[in-house]
Amino acid sequence: MGVAKKFECVCLLERVREMLRMRDSNGARMLTLITEQFMADPRLALWRQQGTGMTDKCRQLWDELGALWVCIVLNPHCTLEEKACWLRQLRKWGDMDVCPLEDGNYGNELPNITSALTQSSTHRQDSLARPRRTVFTRAIEGCDLHWQDSHLQRIISSDFYISPSFQREGEGLLFNLQGQPLWLEHVPTACARVDALRSHGYPKEALRLTVAIINTLRLQQQRQLEIYKHQKKELLQRGTTTITNLESWVGHPLNPIGCLFLTLTEACQVQDENCLEISDTGDSKPPVYQHVPVANNCPEGEGSYLSLALEVALMGMGQQRVMPEGLYAQDKVWRNEEQIIARLQELELDAVLVQTLRKQCILLLEGGPFSGLGEVIHRESVPMHTFAKYLFSALLPHDADLAYKLSLRSMRLPVLETTPSSDVTHPHHIVSVVPSRYPRWFTLGHLESQQCELASTMLTAAKGDMLRLRTVLEAIQKNIHSSSLIFKLAQDAFKIATPADNSSDTTLLNVALELGLQVMRMTLSTLNWRRREMVRWLVTCATEVGVRALVSILQSWFTLFTPTEATSIVAATVMSHNTILRLSLDYPQREELASCARTLALQCAMKDPQNCALSALTLCEKDHIAFETAYQIVIDAASTGMTYSQLFTIARYMEHRGYPLRAFKLASLAMTHLNLAYNQDTHPAINDVLWACALSHSLGKNELAAIIPLVVKSVHCATVLSDILRRCTMTAPGLAGIPGRRNSGKLMSTDKAPLRQLLDATINAYINTTHSRLTHISPRHYGEFIEFLSKARETFLLAQDGHIQFAQFIDNLKQIYKGKKKLMLLVRERFG
Repeated sequence: MGVAKKFECVCLLERVREMLRMRDSNGARMLTLITEQFMADPRLALWRQQGTGMTDKCRQLWDELGALWVCIVLNPHCTLEEKACWLRQLRKWGDMDVCPLEDGNYGNELPNITSALTQSSTHRQDSLARPRRTVFTRAIEGCDLHWQDSHLQRIISSDFYISPSFQREGEGLLFNLQGQPLWLEHVPTACARVDALRSHGYPKEALRLTVAIINTLRLQQQRQLEIYKHQKKELLQRGTTTITNLESWVGHPLNPIGCLFLTLTEACQVQDENCLEISDTGDSKPPVYQHVPVANNCPEGEGSYLSLALEVALMGMGQQRVMPEGLYAQDKVWRNEEQIIARLQELELDAVLVQTLRKQCILLLEGGPFSGLGEVIHRESVPMHTFAKYLFSALLPHDADLAYKLSLRSMRLPVLETTPSSDVTHPHHIVSVVPSRYPRWFTLGHLESQQCELASTMLTAAKGDMLRLRTVLEAIQKNIHSSSLIFKLAQDAFKIATPADNSSDTTLLNVALELGLQVMRMTLSTLNWRRREMVRWLVTCATEVGVRALVSILQSWFTLFTPTEATSIVAATVMSHNTILRLSLDYPQREELASCARTLALQCAMKDPQNCALSALTLCEKDHIAFETAYQIVIDAASTGMTYSQLFTIARYMEHRGYPLRAFKLASLAMTHLNLAYNQDTHPAINDVLWACALSHSLGKNELAAIIPLVVKSVHCATVLSDILRRCTMTAPGLAGIPGRRNSGKLMSTDKAPLRQLLDATINAYINTTHSRLTHISPRHYGEFIEFLSKARETFLLAQDGHIQFAQFIDNLKQIYKGKKKLMLLVRERFG
């Protein structure tokens, strides 16, 4: 359904509502035609067949259609014939396979990943026993309702209907102690009656029934409090409870709370004379409300429709309710919640409304298992984070203690407290295939983000108040299970604590640091793609807090960082020139930091020499003893725990720092780990091998004699060996070495040690490589092979009898590979 089509459907449904308000009998006919169009939509069959489900906008249209049909069948003045006709039509639509279901899913009719899993017998029986409920089921059920009840008629027909002085037996259930009438019907059904009255143009009657329903809810709330007082001790000891109301009022298909709230606020809305001009400009202006006294003559029933609207919204939002099954139903819960809160935020809280707000919040806190803000809640109850955020902002200017008490209690997310928690790449964003008697929480990511928003709101408000900050911090550490969200809170706190145009707030900075430390501990042994960013941020935060914080994280690094992080990021940043300048440290403080950093570096090098040795040497440069210790750690680890690449890197560092002999020793150790095959003439270690040979050559004949056997053993590539040999014969050993060292200037002979061994190894490498290449050579590589033989001849000629050896080598090739006539012809042309 395209955007234009959806807009047209919304307009049509609004037109139907307008016709109903005008008591136009054609409204029902028009809705019938619209429903026929909806049911004829070919996408319904496609959605059902594919099991993909419809979009949220389409679902909302179907919900509105179903709610409108409830209003139609609850028309207080419809005839029995009309109701019977509607009932037949609704049943016909409801029995169609393509009819959308009330919960937005296709239930067990569609194949899904969990259908093949073994379910418990109880779960299977529940699934089979659950009736199929379509978007028209509520309207079908509504056809059984009537308006003939005398008590109901008196409620909606008079503002002054009160309890008689002498009540007859059984009338006690019809009135409260103040004599105000009650309506003891199922709340969503009673609210559907209110919606029907409003929709059919009976606003006064709707108001009277709304007041009766709220009086009933008040009485129910009082009785629930009394029940809880008797059960409180047992419930608190047990620590668990049940949810008595399995049908939530928030996210309900009939939107009972929204219906009551709208009915009451419409009676209080101030009509703006300029509303047409405003709507023409496209600007939306929030409605303006005024207090309108409740129309009854009961002296105890003082109040206004506006305060009743706030009260019933708080009652409904604070109800402890079970998380419904299915993605759409769960999504609808928080969408409906946000709609109600948006309307609540349009109310300007005066003294009367603040009093109502405080009173209801206290009742919700004391409500036990009947309230989502009670002391003990069920594991599967819907969290109160979004609701609590509104309450916190509304209460804070008037009663800060109550605002914090309520919000801190709302930080709970029990569904995560009894299941393994993990990071943001986490269990909540994938569908579990493990059978469970609990519904899957598809919107858990949204709920966690709302929990984070609530915590951030409290942190911001508590800035400068150490006691409140500490309490909020403990709530965050206890209840938030996502490291990424805690990191976000830490960043938020840091940003608020360090404004660009003002001095830093120490209390909030310390909270940011505490949260950052918790993130480090949570992600130390788990994968998180933001880990590097988190580590860098923590060092920045600790720097802002001060030198003691830096010393602390350096001393306790093993609980926070990996050895690599501790040396390459943490210690390196702490010891940087920028950090020293930022903190304006004196000499003793600089020395203390440096000492901690060196200790950390050595500990990390011992634990992970492969990745930390070079960083440790760098950090320990200015302390001779620490530097020697780090160097010894490298030497000890070289034989077993380090690769040739790591050793070559450290060796080059040693040469750069002015330790050529140590560099030579490390290069020699690296050579023992290297194995360079005959065909690896582009190996990344070649430059390191050439550098190591150049270093040993510069140090002298003894060092060159020591490195050549290692080279011969490790390197089998002829071109690399010939390159080393050529470089060694260009100058005498030691000429480019240590300044002031005396040297005769006589070039080394390739016929004597140590170059003789290298020459023989190079010649053998050329011979072996030649045979290897000839085994599978193709004609397109003949030219390249001839060039290779030319380079081989240059190496052969370095030997005294090299020309004879090369001639014999060529003759052997001609004999062995005489079948390759074209290639051997090319060999004769070039080498005879």
